[in-house]
Amino acid sequence: MKKTASLTTPQTRGASRIISSLKEAVDWAEGKKSGARVTQVEVPDINVRELRRRLGLSQSAFAAKYGFAPATLRNWEQGRTRPDGPARVLLAVIDRHPEAVEDALRKAS
Repeated sequence: MKKTASLTTPQTRGASRIISSLKEAVDWAEGKKSGARVTQVEVPDINVRELRRRLGLSQSAFAAKYGFAPATLRNWEQGRTRPDGPARVLLAVIDRHPEAVEDALRKAS
């Protein structure tokens, strides 16, 4: 009986996983599979004026510090518009952990 060399190498195992993942993606795209798990998180409305005042910042200082347009901030505070999803998330984080946002922005610049 002849011995055959194993064809299982890290590369072939990796390739097999990639092929399997691609097949799964095609199945999902064709509606044959719904393995994706989606979690929705409810982001609360933030009273922007109250948040800004609590932090002791003017409108222009708050806008500059956190990257908002001053006109946008005024519109939010005066109720003409409301923050959209990403802005609401950022405002919620500023509300709970302003120092974390400041630190992240400092490190990014």
